[in-house]
Amino acid sequence: MAATGVVLALAVAACGDSGTADTDTDAGAAGSEAPADDASDPATDEAAGGSAEGGTVGVILPDSASSARWETADRPFLQEAFEAAGVTADIQNANGDTAAFQTIADGMINAGVDALLIVNLDSETGTAVISDAAAAGIPVIDYDRLTVGGGADYYVSFDNVAVGTTIGEGLVTCLQDAGTTEGDVVLLNGSPTDNNATLFKEGYQAAIEAAGYGIADDQSVPDWDNTQAGTIFEQIDTNTNGEYVGVASANDGLGGAVISVLERNGTAGTIPVTGQDATDEGLQRVLLGTQCMTVYKAVRAEAEAAAELAIAVISGDTAAADGLATQDVDGTPSLLLEPVAIFRDNVQDVVADGYTTAENLCTTPELQAACDEVGVE
Repeated sequence: MAATGVVLALAVAACGDSGTADTDTDAGAAGSEAPADDASDPATDEAAGGSAEGGTVGVILPDSASSARWETADRPFLQEAFEAAGVTADIQNANGDTAAFQTIADGMINAGVDALLIVNLDSETGTAVISDAAAAGIPVIDYDRLTVGGGADYYVSFDNVAVGTTIGEGLVTCLQDAGTTEGDVVLLNGSPTDNNATLFKEGYQAAIEAAGYGIADDQSVPDWDNTQAGTIFEQIDTNTNGEYVGVASANDGLGGAVISVLERNGTAGTIPVTGQDATDEGLQRVLLGTQCMTVYKAVRAEAEAAAELAIAVISGDTAAADGLATQDVDGTPSLLLEPVAIFRDNVQDVVADGYTTAENLCTTPELQAACDEVGVE
């Protein structure tokens, strides 16, 4: 797959015939540069209802442990997009603490931000924050994770069922490429309090079962905690006597925990393991062959779409906001993007898209050899 395939997939997902967002998909965790001639640049467009310049948006990120993306990708991309539009962005991280999440939100609401953009830790906390913001007349955008039943004004994310389907179909491809046409696989899911994890599982379980594979075990990992993931998978490995042919891991962190167990067992690289987020560590494992694939979610595109939507909201241009968020997810106007499967032979697509660099990936002689072999530069 050429690098342009990534940009094209995003363009198809994000732009309709009129040039506004067209999101005919369902609701899903890295960065994509928009084409130079993209007419919908949030840094220069002013919504018809007024200018967002001088406004303030409060952004609450969930943690830095479940995925590196929140601090290394989402924060800088959001900051860049809002700064370019003359909007002050107060970006804070709850570090996995629901009490801290509420405290941060209270501070932003009391400070009178013009809009909130939140990644909830769970729907209960997210709902409480949305309710408090609504009482203060502050619109809320759910970013990346939908607050189920929370009543956010808008939702920006990836098609999370499609993310799961991409994981499942990726695992099936890896199994069949290895000549394994039957058998049972392990499902290692994300946090049970994260609606995205539920949608991911819906997608990959359906794809795996549709291909004729069974389920050896099915476990969720509280808070996406990688240490717990390793313990849980070790127990699964013991309980199944190692009788599984592949592992559908819901992100690269969980995949890394699985592969650590397989390395101790001497089976890493012989049992396909999936991931998501196209982290440097995940991509390195894909290059080395211990992880069969990951899912690339262009966080820059997601952040820029969220910023454009927030700018329209701050400007009071409801028509522009509604024109961007054309999909309905659980009653919430939504703007959704499409994921891209990354295998060993198209890791370069992620580099070409500007999300990471060859220098970040090709850090050892073994990795450099793998990079040279598949053209990562």
